[in-house]
Amino acid sequence: MNNRAFHLDKSNSKLMGVCSGIANYFDWDVNLIRIAFVLAALFGIGAPVLIYLIIGLVASDR
Repeated sequence: MNNRAFHLDKSNSKLMGVCSGIANYFDWDVNLIRIAFVLAALFGIGAPVLIYLIIGLVASDR
């Protein structure tokens, strides 16, 4: 069982630390997550931006 929790990563953040927190949680490259969010925002017609803001406001930053 995995006992890790999602946290924003303010030390490696560009805006709110959401992408770097996701990258740390899944052990992925943060730049891939950032590119994915930008592409999703361009082609997703605004929903990814809303999801990003919600995660940034709700998630804790340790």
